[in-house]
Amino acid sequence: MSQHKVAAWSHAEEFVTPGDHIEAAHRRAEELGVDPVGNGAGGFLRALAAATGAKAVMEVGTGTGVSGLWILGGMPPDGILTTIDIEAEHQQAAREAFAAAGIAHQRTRVIAGRALEVLPRMTDSAYDLMVVDSDKGEYPQYVQQASRLLRHGGTLVLTWTDKESDPAARDPETRTLREVGKLIRDHDEFTASLLPVGDGLLLAVKR
Repeated sequence: MSQHKVAAWSHAEEFVTPGDHIEAAHRRAEELGVDPVGNGAGGFLRALAAATGAKAVMEVGTGTGVSGLWILGGMPPDGILTTIDIEAEHQQAAREAFAAAGIAHQRTRVIAGRALEVLPRMTDSAYDLMVVDSDKGEYPQYVQQASRLLRHGGTLVLTWTDKESDPAARDPETRTLREVGKLIRDHDEFTASLLPVGDGLLLAVKR
């Protein structure tokens, strides 16, 4: 990669400045050992939510609310974010972050539990956007759930890892991502693109 491309990537990552509430949630994530999305990915999620007019968003991996705040920042005022996480302490931090940012409590539905046990209870074709930042070993199952949960024209975003581009990387997580990438790329139901934002974002639109 050329120096110019590296500089351009670095510039893009810092192009959008997070607000005080996102920065506070980010600090809380560091305290709890959570790895939240960076500014580049967060800015993209906010813009995507705004561009698609997403009123119903499903998030897998609440963390301390960093990604949720970015997403809510792009949603219409009556939009509802449903977010799932297995860690109660993380979710409490997210609730505090949403409240501090002035997000009305009825705009967030915070569900504690294992996502693959919760998602099957959610309504078919009810979501405009689904964002997954969770156990990458479970990504194949999340793609299956997204196929059911998203409306036609709905968008799936999976956080990625830059290791996937390294041919020498053969760990189970990386192998799973390669399989998922190929699955979505070749799937007739999705139109997909892999974006060099943060450590990578895989974007797939349901046809």
